Amino acid sequence: MSEPGTSGPSTSEPGMSQPGMSGPDRRRRAVTLAAVLLGFLSLPMLMSGTTVALPLIGADLRASGAALQWVVVGYFLAAAAVMLVAGSLGDVLGRRRVFAAGAVVYSTGALVSALAGDILTLDVARTVTGAGAAGVMAGGGAVLGATFTGPARTRAYAAMGTTAGVGLAAGPTLSGWLVGGFGWRATFALFAAVGVVLLAGAAAMADSRASTRPRIDVAGALSLIAALSLTMFGVNQAAEGGWARPGVLLPLLAGAVMFAVFAVVERRRTHPVLDLGLLRERRFMAWTLTGLFLAAGAAGVTAYLPTYLQGAAGLPVQGAGLTMLLLTAPVLLLPQAGGLLINRGVPPRALAAAALLLVAAGNAWLTVLHPGIGAAGLAGPLLTIGTGLGLMIGTTDGQAVNAIDQDRIGMATGLLNTVRAGGGTLATTLFGTALATVLSGRLGDPARAARITAGDLSGPDRAAAAALFTGAWQVTLWSVAGLTAVAALAVWTLLAPARAGRRHRPGAGSPPRGAALTPEPGAALTPEPGADQARSPGERPGRCRTAAGGRPGR
Repeated sequence: MSEPGTSGPSTSEPGMSQPGMSGPDRRRRAVTLAAVLLGFLSLPMLMSGTTVALPLIGADLRASGAALQWVVVGYFLAAAAVMLVAGSLGDVLGRRRVFAAGAVVYSTGALVSALAGDILTLDVARTVTGAGAAGVMAGGGAVLGATFTGPARTRAYAAMGTTAGVGLAAGPTLSGWLVGGFGWRATFALFAAVGVVLLAGAAAMADSRASTRPRIDVAGALSLIAALSLTMFGVNQAAEGGWARPGVLLPLLAGAVMFAVFAVVERRRTHPVLDLGLLRERRFMAWTLTGLFLAAGAAGVTAYLPTYLQGAAGLPVQGAGLTMLLLTAPVLLLPQAGGLLINRGVPPRALAAAALLLVAAGNAWLTVLHPGIGAAGLAGPLLTIGTGLGLMIGTTDGQAVNAIDQDRIGMATGLLNTVRAGGGTLATTLFGTALATVLSGRLGDPARAARITAGDLSGPDRAAAAALFTGAWQVTLWSVAGLTAVAALAVWTLLAPARAGRRHRPGAGSPPRGAALTPEPGAALTPEPGADQARSPGERPGRCRTAAGGRPGR
């Protein structure tokens, strides 16, 4: 079975690491690992860290509303969309080439962001930066899969995941200090320099391609990218003046049409960019929903709480970034705890529902938000949300791929990543739009509502504006809490053990523990205790005894 990011056997240029490798080969492998890890550290850091700079960007470029939101949304959207095809392009054109091209695009976009003189230029540059980030991350993961083998590959992927977690967790805090000390332009310029270092690292990598070149589903990829882009644009535009305007309704309608086109195209493809048939697998669907709502449940708080803390609570940018550690630190520290709980016998079904309920409870608890709140008042809600995320963030993918057959793992991980990234981006956009819509309804002034949402509460009525901003946050947080709680119930229901006598569908891979198996003639199955739990990665498969004491046929 191939590691994530690879597509089966691959061919490589000379110099790829092999047992008994020479000194230069060891150095090349070390440089490859260092370059990929630098990418997985800095790119998530820029992704999560830009949120703390939004109020200063809005003030400098006289921007607010949808245009300012796109500084964050455009990056997420481009990264999620391009990630679909970047891996396949690496298999065809060369994984090192995709990594290097991504580094060039990323560095160029970050540099233009640093020099942008207006919000439109910055929005375009940020979207380009997100596309480059997708190339670096997809290409980097594939390069590691082709460079390392056996236990070394496992260690490399573990380091990659941990590094990405550090980047996401430290992003708001480090970016807060950089923006506060040097300004947002210098911060973007620093990340552009990181892109140059990534490009230099790519020069030391050995290139590789898939031995069997996959056909790229261009029509499927383009239709999905168009659907996502139109939908995000329409939702984002609603922040300017409500949902009834043609500039909102037309993109949303076009996005719905493109989603329908995408579904039709994928049904007719032998090698679709996303296998939608996977969603018919009940357990896989449950884990996909878990990943989606974990990402969506925290997306709005992650993106917009720093703006509230700076605008309404009056915290400096460094203080807002430091406060966000209460949310991001558990995401870094707790993933191993989630796996340990499952290996100690906690049913994955229970842990998934509990994690979603923690995120829901954290959002509900955060409605204590008020302009004078400090870190002590925010600690409980943010730690609760972060704990829910941390417990499942390292477990969801493993549980999902256990629910499908082995030869569809690559497609399954692609679908999981796309749903999670796309859902998180949509949730971020909807959260900002909801804040602006509630404020606009209460103020009767969409332009003023957009400025407040961007953190600009200047004026003689600052206290009243802060109170209205707080009220909009409370309405939006209750909505997120309710939707996430409903998702927890749906996941709990979908992961319920199969009814007695239900036959496992052939071809769906190893059945989950507790699923009814087809016995040999005359043998009745008796599940061992605890067999109703889904198996986690690394856990031994569940066993069943027949009434005669023999093993059942599979």
